[in-house]
Amino acid sequence: MKKIITLIAIVFVSSIGFAQSGAKIEFAAKDNTIDYGKVSKGSDNGIRVFQFTNTGDAPLIITNVLSTCGCTVPTKPTEPILSGKTGKIEVKYNMTPGPIRKTITVETNAVNYEGGRVALKIKGEVIVN
Repeated sequence: MKKIITLIAIVFVSSIGFAQSGAKIEFAAKDNTIDYGKVSKGSDNGIRVFQFTNTGDAPLIITNVLSTCGCTVPTKPTEPILSGKTGKIEVKYNMTPGPIRKTITVETNAVNYEGGRVALKIKGEVIVN
């Protein structure tokens, strides 16, 4: 009986260890959101950068970055991000006057987000000067 309990404990601890390994993505932006604030259409190019770090123990692969509309154009890293290294996702908003409320979906192999999908958000307001 003692051997069976020990075996079960070893299998349980081993499975927890495997579940925690892999690539992990952590963004520098609070709540994964960048706030443009109030910006002028004529004086701002609309480009913002989401910085992130791979805090896992395997290479992080960004497979796709999707926007909710054509007014927001994201660009992703083309190479895997090694453990402990940083990367960036650049987002260009077309600066149409009015409120900014857009979501960018990042598809990765990260184990710390369900399905490896991370939602990034931009918000703010574009004004005409």
